[in-house]
Amino acid sequence: MSINAEVAAAIEAFRLPEKLGFGAVNAPVMFSAEYQDQKWGPGQLLPYGPIQVLPGARALQYGELVFEGLKAYRIGQSRPNLFRPDANFRRLEQSALRLSMAPVPEPLFFAGLEAVTRACERFIPSSSGQSLYLRPFVFGTESGYLLRNSTTFRFVVIANPVESYASGTPSVAIERRDVRAAVGGVGTAKTGANYAASLRGSSAAVAAGHAVALWLDAASHRYIQELSGMNFFAVIDGELHTPALDTAILPGVTRDSLIQLARHLGHTVHERQMDIDELLTQIGSGRCSEIFACGTAAIIMPISALADSDTLHKPKQVNVLAGRLREALLAIQERRAPDPFNWVRIIS
Repeated sequence: MSINAEVAAAIEAFRLPEKLGFGAVNAPVMFSAEYQDQKWGPGQLLPYGPIQVLPGARALQYGELVFEGLKAYRIGQSRPNLFRPDANFRRLEQSALRLSMAPVPEPLFFAGLEAVTRACERFIPSSSGQSLYLRPFVFGTESGYLLRNSTTFRFVVIANPVESYASGTPSVAIERRDVRAAVGGVGTAKTGANYAASLRGSSAAVAAGHAVALWLDAASHRYIQELSGMNFFAVIDGELHTPALDTAILPGVTRDSLIQLARHLGHTVHERQMDIDELLTQIGSGRCSEIFACGTAAIIMPISALADSDTLHKPKQVNVLAGRLREALLAIQERRAPDPFNWVRIIS
């Protein structure tokens, strides 16, 4: 994809700061394509900056927006690589279909990812654990209040040079009142509505000194779903357990990668319904030795305790198996280890 003078100037003017954070530094370019007359246009690279949106656009009025998150790496390599972008494409497609939006064609999806990654190649941080975070998203642009889908959409890819999303071993608050998503709803789609629904619980957790909230099922407030933005794992009797997917749980790419990798390394993994009170009892007895969360941004976040009101339930160990799995997965992502799953896509 050609780079025009305006884009070239934005790239030339950009300087990578020493402190990156997560999402705090915007890459200098973005990719944009529009859908109208029942077809997608080819898309183009633009300097990163404000975009025009009609005040009545259905993305603003009715939350008609879906998105993805994935990373590009260039750790000791001449060419950058993406990690499992095909899985992100499929999930973005399924999210769009769940909201009855026009899905982005696969060639256009990869054209956007690769154009931004190539343009930002020299700004991909080179230390292990750092990456170029890519955020593709689609939103309805048609203005109007009728309860129907837009007939026009916009697909955008933005990027951020980032450090790891989470560090340390934080505690997590069990949310027993609010509901993030219900079976049959849009919990399985990566749409802004799910994250908006989690904000009150997450903010309350942070105010109480914890990292984030752990969500339970909407019907009984008994079974574990996921954290705000991350899937959940527990080590029980030496084996890995994670909540089975339903239409209220987002099918995390990192979750699926860890399940495959753990089994490849000889660990037993159970995907099942997990009762929160049963888990707390298992933590108390020592049967549950470790708990952690996972997601694209954090990779793996070890959890030091589950907070249930004023009571902290602490597993006997922190970041043991989680640490080993994180390093094994990160080594594949950064091309420091063989990739037996063909997960890595090199940008030529």
